[in-house]
Amino acid sequence: MTMSFILLFCSRSATRLSRRLSTMAQSAPPVLSVVPTRALVDEKFKVVVENLAPGSPVTLHSLHQSEDQDYWEAFGHYISDHRGAVSVAEDLSFGGTYTGVEVMGLLWSMRPAPGSREGNRLRKTNVCTPMLVSISVYRGHLAEGFRDQSPLASVLIERWYMAPGVQRIDIREKGVRGTLFIPPGPGPFPGVLDMWGGGGGLVEYRSSLLASHSYASFALEYFTDGEMRKAEVELSYFEAAFDILKNHPQVIPDRIGIFGICLGSSVAMHMVTRSTIVKPLCCVGVSSFHIILPGFGMRGINELLNKYSNVMRVDENNHQIWRGIGLQIMKDPSKKLNMGNISCPLLLVSGLDDQNCAASKFAEDIYQTLNATGKDHLLTTVQYPDAGHLIEPPFSPHSRATAFMTGTNSKLILLWGGQTKPHADAQEDGWRRILAFLQHHLYSSTIPKARM
Repeated sequence: MTMSFILLFCSRSATRLSRRLSTMAQSAPPVLSVVPTRALVDEKFKVVVENLAPGSPVTLHSLHQSEDQDYWEAFGHYISDHRGAVSVAEDLSFGGTYTGVEVMGLLWSMRPAPGSREGNRLRKTNVCTPMLVSISVYRGHLAEGFRDQSPLASVLIERWYMAPGVQRIDIREKGVRGTLFIPPGPGPFPGVLDMWGGGGGLVEYRSSLLASHSYASFALEYFTDGEMRKAEVELSYFEAAFDILKNHPQVIPDRIGIFGICLGSSVAMHMVTRSTIVKPLCCVGVSSFHIILPGFGMRGINELLNKYSNVMRVDENNHQIWRGIGLQIMKDPSKKLNMGNISCPLLLVSGLDDQNCAASKFAEDIYQTLNATGKDHLLTTVQYPDAGHLIEPPFSPHSRATAFMTGTNSKLILLWGGQTKPHADAQEDGWRRILAFLQHHLYSSTIPKARM
């Protein structure tokens, strides 16, 4: 047997073996991995599909059933590389609810599934349970009918607002209602008084996430259905809440901040400019305004709506736009809080496409006041083009318009504004800046955040 024959035989054998291995790889089922499968909602994951044929068109799809039993979904169109793999962190989505390289597009671009009720908004009510999301891969580029198809592979993941070890404490004292979240560890911890907007009720998910980042956060309920919605809330209610947080044994009494969004941020502005009791170390306002309110509940809001109804507008879908109300009130200096009275650092986060509140204009007005009084060093403003009003924690689905219940129990659809991709970017960057601001002012040294 000649050497050339031996080499030819070996070469042909290697080729046959290579083809056999390639065929075996293509016949093996696709493998979908999501890492980590259990994480906090502000942590990123990696989605990878392997064992596809090279150049295969596939659709990655996410599906979540909310606590209201509504389905939310997102999807991206991909083509596998020469190895038969797709990596969401590296590869382009060529279509779907998001395009381009978007690591978390399967979450932030979620939208109500076809046939859903109008005006849905995805919000977690029970923070003691995870947000369950099914990630699946389908053959071909699909845009609908996902539940009628069988996926090539699926993975169920858990997204948590509350890290292991966080304590949830129901607060009912001094007439104050809310929930206090205490981080894991010996403590004591810096505190944050957390207040939401005009939707009312007890909203816990941001506070539980703040506790997962080592802040004792008090989610305050200050009006809701029933007697608290009917009654008007006084400034003393918020002073009592601040006092409860300050006096808790797991809270450092002289390291407390205030965090508010929309109406909650206006309440925060009243506290830092008018109260002789509340002395926070810093304050964060998202989609803020500093109008003097006739009351801190829906009765006060309804007074403003009725008085300035002539400047309310609707869009082509009959969604109400309240932005003009604040702009009209801001023309009268007597209707604005004297922001020159503040003595703590203030971070204002706003979207330039906010159709509910002209928050960026209010931020500019606050700057003018503080600059005139030599206090502009206290103010940090962050403004995001094409972001709307509802700037939530990272990777939350964008809701441009949602249902809203007024104090007269009439339901309407409010236009909040924002475009999905830039709004998602604003939420991710804004949260990073908020945590850095709180870290800088409430902690004297860096400490590790809790992880799942």
